Amino acid sequence: MIRRVLFLLFLVAFPVAAHSAEYLLVPMDLEQSNHLRAYGHTFHSLQAGENVNWLLNYRGGSFLMKDSSRARMDARLLGVDFEELNAAQVAQIKQIVAQENMEEVLLEKAPRIAVYSPPQSQPWDDAVTLALTYAEVPYDLVYDEDVLSGRLGQYDWLHLHHEDFTGQFGKFYASFGLEPWYLEQKHFHEELAEKLGFATVWQLKHKVALTIRTFVENGGFLFAMCSATDSIDIALAWDETDIVDSVYDGTPHDPDYRAQVDYDKTFAFQDFKLITNPMRYEFSDLDTSDYAQLRGAEADYFTLFAFAAKYDPVPAMLTQNHVNVINGFLGQTTGYHRKFLKRADIVLAAVEGTDEVKYIHGKRGQGSWTFLGGHDPEDYQHRVGDPPTDLDLFPTSPGYRLILNNVLFPAARKKPQKT
Repeated sequence: MIRRVLFLLFLVAFPVAAHSAEYLLVPMDLEQSNHLRAYGHTFHSLQAGENVNWLLNYRGGSFLMKDSSRARMDARLLGVDFEELNAAQVAQIKQIVAQENMEEVLLEKAPRIAVYSPPQSQPWDDAVTLALTYAEVPYDLVYDEDVLSGRLGQYDWLHLHHEDFTGQFGKFYASFGLEPWYLEQKHFHEELAEKLGFATVWQLKHKVALTIRTFVENGGFLFAMCSATDSIDIALAWDETDIVDSVYDGTPHDPDYRAQVDYDKTFAFQDFKLITNPMRYEFSDLDTSDYAQLRGAEADYFTLFAFAAKYDPVPAMLTQNHVNVINGFLGQTTGYHRKFLKRADIVLAAVEGTDEVKYIHGKRGQGSWTFLGGHDPEDYQHRVGDPPTDLDLFPTSPGYRLILNNVLFPAARKKPQKT
């Protein structure tokens, strides 16, 4: 924020001389030294009322914009590399894009961004919040009271912090049930549920999950990682059913809960089975965490699928990168067994030679959702209490690029998908 204020004051006091170039190209291939802040640079251009062309599959998904003093100075302050182009050079690039497996997508308006996150969390607790802060993309924090009061209608894009929408407090009971931080969080959520008129935390969280689904159905864009991805579908599938053990709410789960599931209510998953034992860390059998840990960090990686940009612009946008093989990373929910996906889900990335899917996308009503397994793309086995990831050490992180692709996705004027 301070950087942005100083930048605006500088432009007013010291206007930058005009340049001979007509356009700026922000390359997103290996020539770029800070891919993550390049997204912030593009976002700032949209905020300034300037259009940006996202060149899908051209040099890693580069950004093309008209030259301006503002854009140049912002790039320099952010440490983002750019190239000066004239009209003839741009015409040549557009000809390449027209002839190859590439596409030009117009970005027109900066999306309004909300992050669903509890008030006691820190920015580094969540990879998306960390990425937005590092890239200098503005966002608002919302939580249960905001969601239920209708505030989501103010936003285009919503990210879910690593939340547990089942009301089991992250299933940390077995490992951390006596820790002060766990007891404090449990007490906070119980007080919040009572304040908002719910008898139990699980009832509050299920209602919040339903409200978020309505946000998507009404045209919103949802992005989630780690435990938020499967726990929200669990909450939706067992909408009004008690599925939590007595250690969480003082009552046993409904003995007939298996017969009360409705997978039509979920975003992404079906036919999975719950793990109700409070001594088990997993929420259900759809997660691949145990399987992934057997590989170990050195052998854990996943592959982005290559999409035809002209025919499938949406998945192409979500998978833009300067590499197509990305180091894996664990989380409470690391990935998903393919057999539990719905038929309409689009698989964006998977672990080759296995049934493990890492990155998926789909539509719900007028909106869409994207789920990415794992906690932190640059911290393989992120544990409770680990130090924050310093993104100054990872400015070209391909894993974090996947997150920021999603941030720009709602800004695009989308063409109909042809497949």
